[in-house]
Amino acid sequence: MTYEILQINQKDGIALVTISRPKAMNALNTRFFEEMDHAVSQFKTDENLRAVIITGEGKAFVAGADIAEMKNKTPEEGSIFATRGQATFSSFAELHIPVIAAINGFALGGGLELAMGADFRIASTKAKFGQPEVNLGLIPGFAGTQRLSRLVGLADALFLLTTAEMIGAEDALRIGLVQKVVEPEALIDTCMQIAKTIAGKGPQAVSKVKSVTHKGFDMSLEEGNKLEAEQFGSLFGKGSEGAEGMAAFLEKRKPNW
Repeated sequence: MTYEILQINQKDGIALVTISRPKAMNALNTRFFEEMDHAVSQFKTDENLRAVIITGEGKAFVAGADIAEMKNKTPEEGSIFATRGQATFSSFAELHIPVIAAINGFALGGGLELAMGADFRIASTKAKFGQPEVNLGLIPGFAGTQRLSRLVGLADALFLLTTAEMIGAEDALRIGLVQKVVEPEALIDTCMQIAKTIAGKGPQAVSKVKSVTHKGFDMSLEEGNKLEAEQFGSLFGKGSEGAEGMAAFLEKRKPNW
């Protein structure tokens, strides 16, 4: 596929994905979802990939879904569009590697929903966050009502969803919506350093810890513990990643992943 919206630069096992519709504040349209789905399908089969960073070009991370494309949709078409977006953002969790949202500016509506689909979020001090759909007589459609409450708690989620209030990076950090706030010029370098740190860990361990954490989140504690124990054990044995990691620790050397 030839990308019209996404710019993908891959180096040293890290893929930097830049959403590039700056004149439209990187608004999400059907073409975006087609390209992102294709990119994720490529990432799934890349055994050398260790992390993905998603950011936006210009003043916005993503300022929302493309209103011009949405305005004439029927109820059925609206539901189909929402389901499509939910599936794309849910596919980030299915990747074997962490997905990091590098939020450089406005992350509103569908943009915040995209960011929440990532495994964690690093924000610029200039970043702004909000779910303004009720201003349009709508509700979030790309899992915003579901992910926001899981990330920040029910009360903070309902406050943001019903008031459509836009908050800054420090408030987003305070409620747990983002994990770190940095100066704008340091955003990508910070995310790259985090990605490189992850890339230096056991790749199977990183993949399994992501999978077990995501799956266990919707399980009972008992079920999650069982899954964890099974996957913990899978990393032991002759020739395993765990065996190499423990041997390297005892021999005071770097592991050979």
